[in-house]
Amino acid sequence: MRRMNISGAEVTNISKHGFWISLTDQELFVAFKTFPWFKGASVEEIINVEWPQPHHLYWPALDIDLAVASIQSPEKFPLVSKVLRRTKSSSRRTKLTRV
Repeated sequence: MRRMNISGAEVTNISKHGFWISLTDQELFVAFKTFPWFKGASVEEIINVEWPQPHHLYWPALDIDLAVASIQSPEKFPLVSKVLRRTKSSSRRTKLTRV
């Protein structure tokens, strides 16, 4: 399997709506509305992206893994909210996952 250069992915612009990431042959927009776990991240956390495989991106400071296909076609990877319950004394938490 061919490995990509980790420095091959680059965040080129960040706005209040999301950020652009440049890969070797394409530039993709990552919308905060579609990928909400990036919304509260710092600029430093967002620009610290690795591209370990052609189909995979990783943000180590945020512990976020994304398939490139999920950015290209987010409608194929719907976001699902699940309420996780711990015990009676704990409050509810919401977990966002892609299915």
